Amino acid sequence: MAFQAAMLRACLRSRRLVNRAARLTLPGVNPTGAGWMVQRPYAISVDRLDHFVLTVKSIDVTVDFYTRVLGMRVDTFKGGRKALHFGQQKVNLHEHGNEFEPKAHAPMPGSADVCLITSHSAEEVLEHLKTCDVAVEEGPVQRTGALGPILSVYFRDPDNNLIEVSSYTEQSTD
Repeated sequence: MAFQAAMLRACLRSRRLVNRAARLTLPGVNPTGAGWMVQRPYAISVDRLDHFVLTVKSIDVTVDFYTRVLGMRVDTFKGGRKALHFGQQKVNLHEHGNEFEPKAHAPMPGSADVCLITSHSAEEVLEHLKTCDVAVEEGPVQRTGALGPILSVYFRDPDNNLIEVSSYTEQSTD
């Protein structure tokens, strides 16, 4: 408790305010109080994921899989490049050997491990994967997502990337 009080005093003395996402959380302290948020010269705040890049063997095969199996929307942009959209995010596609600069240090098909959240139940996901003739690697299994407990189903895309499709369980929404 002494450490927490010392941190609070340091924060209050600082008076350098920043966005709410960067504030510290101390038990028993009202984080909305004036002078509470402190700028840290070594830290930034990240709000969300905008896109990530998958390096694939075949963009056409990848587009077919992700649109058919996961309901993503394909978009062509800037010089014929392809991206897959879902929600407010996208997956940019780079064909192995023809990547765009800048790129990952050693881009390789099959090196991704991605968890995607759905509002559908694990049973619905399993049934859909069966209909699409996609082999389930594991699941449904209980895991821990960014916001709490999730129920996950694992399978592989055409490049052998591990795809986890999960839904938050009732416990995580309380």
